[in-house]
Amino acid sequence: MKKIIIVLGTITILYYATTLLVPPYIETQRNPVKSAPPYSVSSEAQAIYDRLDFISDLHCDALLWGRDLTKRGSRGQVDFPRMREASVALEMFTIVTKSPAGQNMQSNTTNAFDNITPLTIAKGESPANWFSLINRTLTQSENLANFIEGENGQAILIKTKTDLNKLIAARKNDKSVIGGMLGIEGAHALEGEIENLDRVYAAGVRMIGLTHFFDNELGGSAHGQSQAGLTEFERSVVKKMNELGIFVDLAHCSAAIIDDVLEITNMPVMVSHTGVRGVLDSQRNLSDNHIQKIAKNGGIIGIAFFDEAVGVPELPNIIASIKHIRDLVGVEYVALGSDYDGSVAVPFDITGFPFLVEGMMNAGFSQDEIKAVMGENVKRFLLQNLK
Repeated sequence: MKKIIIVLGTITILYYATTLLVPPYIETQRNPVKSAPPYSVSSEAQAIYDRLDFISDLHCDALLWGRDLTKRGSRGQVDFPRMREASVALEMFTIVTKSPAGQNMQSNTTNAFDNITPLTIAKGESPANWFSLINRTLTQSENLANFIEGENGQAILIKTKTDLNKLIAARKNDKSVIGGMLGIEGAHALEGEIENLDRVYAAGVRMIGLTHFFDNELGGSAHGQSQAGLTEFERSVVKKMNELGIFVDLAHCSAAIIDDVLEITNMPVMVSHTGVRGVLDSQRNLSDNHIQKIAKNGGIIGIAFFDEAVGVPELPNIIASIKHIRDLVGVEYVALGSDYDGSVAVPFDITGFPFLVEGMMNAGFSQDEIKAVMGENVKRFLLQNLK
C-alpha cells in the first residue's frame, strides 16, 4: 500500500510539474517574435498612430496556450496589457482544437496524429477535453469570458452590435477599455453535429472558419488532399450560421469551398488571416478572382503577418499585400489578420503595430486609408453585420 501511495504521489508531482513547465516551453518554441520590444518608429508615424480611434486585429490564437491573458506575458505575442499598450480596441480570439502532426501548407491527412491532444493534457485540462473537440472549444470560450469578467468592466466580450457600441462609447473616455470576440479555426470542432452550432453561439462564438489544415466533415482544406467544395452538411452549417449571425471565415478553405460559400451565403464573409497570390503565390493565399468575389459580397480580408502568408521580409510584404487589395478592389475591404500566437514566427508582437502605420505611410497611403486598414473597416463591417 505504501508503495502504491509513493507511486501515485510521484505521478501526481510529475504531472503537476508538466503542467507548469511544458506548455510555456512549447509556446516559447512555437510563437517566437523576431524583433523584441520595445519598438520605435518615426515621430510622424507615431503621431498618426496615436490619433487612430479604433485599432483591430481579426485573428489571434492566444487562448490555445493556457496563459492568463489578463497578465503581461514574457512569451507569446498578445495579451490584454499589450493590447492596451498598443491601444488596440478589438481582438478576435480564435479557438484551435486540432492540428495535424507534420502540419504543412501543401497536403495534410485527416487522420494524422493530433498535436493539440498532448498539449491539452499537459495544460492540466479536464479529461473531458482530452479527446473532445467541442469540449476544448467550450473551455477556451469560457476562459476568455472569465478573463473579461475579471477585468471589472475594462474589457467587453463582443457578441452583439449593442456590445460593440458599448465598447466604442467606453473608449471615447477611456482607451484602456478593450474588446474581445470569439472565433473558431476549423469547423471540425463541431464534431459533425449541427446542434453544436447552438452551443458555440451561446458561448459567444461569432466567427467560424470552415476548415483548418485538413479536410473535415464540411469539405476541403486549402492544405488538405481532396480540394473539395462544400459537403451537404457544410451547406446546412453555412445556412444555420447565417441564421444565427455567425460569420463564415474562409481562411484555409479550398478554392472550391470559397466559390460554393459565396454562391449560397446571405451574409458578408470574413477571411480572418491570409495573404494574396499577387504578392506570394501560394495555395494558402487568395487569388485576385476570389478577392474580387469577396469584395462583391461585402466581405473583409485580414492580412496575416507571417512568412508563409506574405513572404520575407514580412513587413514590406504585409504592406504590399494590403496595397494589392486596395488597388484591386478598394481599401474598404482590407484589415489586419495577424495570426498572432498561431504557431508562427512574426516580425513584432502587438505592441509593434505602429510599424504598420509607418510602412503604409512610406508606401503613400493617405491617413484616411491607414485609419481604415488599422481598424475602421472592421468597426464598420461589424456595425453593419452583427445582430
